[in-house]
Amino acid sequence: MNPALADSHATLALVDHWARHGWLRALDAAFARFLFREAGAAPPLLILAAALASHQLGRGHACLDLADVLGDPGFALSLPPEGRVEEGGVPPPLPDAVLAGVSLADWQAALVHERLVGSGPGSTPLVCVGRRVYLRRYWQYEGAVRSAIEARLASLAERQAGLPAAALGSALDALFPRGAAGATGPDWQKLACAMAARSAFAIVTGGPGTGKTTTVVRLLAVLQALALADSPARPLRIRLAAPTGKAAARLNESIAGAVARLDLAGLPDGERVRAAIPVEVTTLHRLLGSRPDTRHFRHHAGNPLGVDVLVVDEASMVDLEMMAAVLAALPPEARLVLLGDKDQLASVEAGAVLGELCQRAAEGHYTPDTVAWLAGVTAEQVPAGLVDAAGTPLDQAVAMLRHSHRFSSTSGIGQLAAAVNDGDVDRVGAVLAAAHADLARVEVDARAAPGEAAFRRLVVDGSPAEGREGYRHYLETLHSTRPPIEASRAALDAWAGGVLAAHGQFQLLCALRRGPWGVEGLNPRIAGWLHEAGLIGADEGWYEGRPVLVTRNDYGLGLMNGDIGITLALPVVGGGSPLRVAFPSGDGSTGIKWVLPSRLQAVETVFALTVHKSQGSEFTHAALALPDSLNPILTRELVYTGITRARSGFTLVDAAASRVLERAVERRVLRLSGLLDGLA
Repeated sequence: MNPALADSHATLALVDHWARHGWLRALDAAFARFLFREAGAAPPLLILAAALASHQLGRGHACLDLADVLGDPGFALSLPPEGRVEEGGVPPPLPDAVLAGVSLADWQAALVHERLVGSGPGSTPLVCVGRRVYLRRYWQYEGAVRSAIEARLASLAERQAGLPAAALGSALDALFPRGAAGATGPDWQKLACAMAARSAFAIVTGGPGTGKTTTVVRLLAVLQALALADSPARPLRIRLAAPTGKAAARLNESIAGAVARLDLAGLPDGERVRAAIPVEVTTLHRLLGSRPDTRHFRHHAGNPLGVDVLVVDEASMVDLEMMAAVLAALPPEARLVLLGDKDQLASVEAGAVLGELCQRAAEGHYTPDTVAWLAGVTAEQVPAGLVDAAGTPLDQAVAMLRHSHRFSSTSGIGQLAAAVNDGDVDRVGAVLAAAHADLARVEVDARAAPGEAAFRRLVVDGSPAEGREGYRHYLETLHSTRPPIEASRAALDAWAGGVLAAHGQFQLLCALRRGPWGVEGLNPRIAGWLHEAGLIGADEGWYEGRPVLVTRNDYGLGLMNGDIGITLALPVVGGGSPLRVAFPSGDGSTGIKWVLPSRLQAVETVFALTVHKSQGSEFTHAALALPDSLNPILTRELVYTGITRARSGFTLVDAAASRVLERAVERRVLRLSGLLDGLA
């Protein structure tokens, strides 16, 4: 046995050694020490499991899978973090060496400890279920989400029986005229509406431009039409939410337009239906009622939301803890509809709830009963290849939209995203090599810092002639549209709104936080380039034009993690031009929230933005800068998410010779959990 597992003191020393080198978080080591203090007789493998379970939680996994770790410790744990051992000093022992000779039975036997490890309900800090080890809180979250979804799925037959099939079919036909889908095969938007109308829990998933927002707006119209046809007529209480302020603002814009464009002439009292569809979108934190300095919310099982239908957009970003809170706060009779792209990156926090629930979405697995009912109310036929007599209740609640209206068959962005999503490395190379007008590639020397002329031109100037802007555009907009001294509040808001919109024309994305290719290296470099170009007055501190990202919820200011603002100098009499940071109001309106820089305690410059933080956002032109060496963070989902942030132009920045792109496309995110146990 490795000396690090000789006794608990040696194991704690190992954990501390890993933490000092940044392999584990200080929190992981502190948790291991806490358990040791609580029960000094705890076996070394139990102490190690506690530290690694905490470490995996920090990497987005709900649990530690003992068998996976023993099979390939370095890969399963991503240790060392950068795929290499630090030079100089005494390097930490690798997990492979520490766990050599340890069997699964050995590790499971070490976890038999009544004070520290349970197998179900109780108060132990750890829970072990088979080969999975959880921190208790996350085992509880997982169980709560599973139970809540099971309860809603169990009511499907009852809800379906209570639906007026003729009225539902008429409403669907009015909103989805036959033959208007414009694609071969069935109208999946219509099918998704029908499936969601009969269930207390439904998921509508699909890639960019497949019509998730259009589908849910028509679903709400159908539900309101049925509710208003009842006696007595009472419109449903509907709420719309998204995980971040940025995602909420984007959904608000798209949903307001979709509601305004709805053709409701075929519905009885169509304008009353339109008026009953909300267009205001809030964040999940605001919806649930965040309470400062606590993880708890004002709305919970004992104080549920006053809502009949809750729609959550960008659900791939919703972590396990938040999903448990949402489900707990919903009244039992309320509907929950999740919208999202199952292939996007999962949330930064632990859990990949949407991805797990949609594992079988592409294959359908719809039962003959479901297919027959859908044909009856929609006149659409589900393809035979998606029918499965053994389909689960969850399968019957998941609809996947399969036709993209944003990217045509000739779109380079669409083809590249599809090739990446399929893990087809050869096709990725072929798409990039073709002369697509909406794709570009900037190759940099892997041996040089990411500051060569082509990359600098991309970031500062873009390629306006090809419809791809750089940061010059929003900074010139800032100066050229500045209102006069003593302008009205409305004029200032319009100015700030225009600058924020211009800023959304381009965004540089990256995979990492640290290093020359991470946000910590790129942001000061880009600020320096813009300062040298005369576009900003300084390249550090607070200066006009500085874009900032909120990194922590600030309930006092009403700002949420992920909100982006631009620093502006207000025109005032006598000069001075005091700085304020302009944020979108976040309440679904076009208003602006003006904040003193001194009041912002958790923000960072955001010329470069991580792909994780970009979720829920879209940019006219997005550029993705990949590092020159492989990193555990680099996966197919990350590359796909970066590509699909672009609406009409995408630029890849990489050192092609390093083949990082190809190797990333071959790797998938695998989030560990037991959410589907007994559910699927």
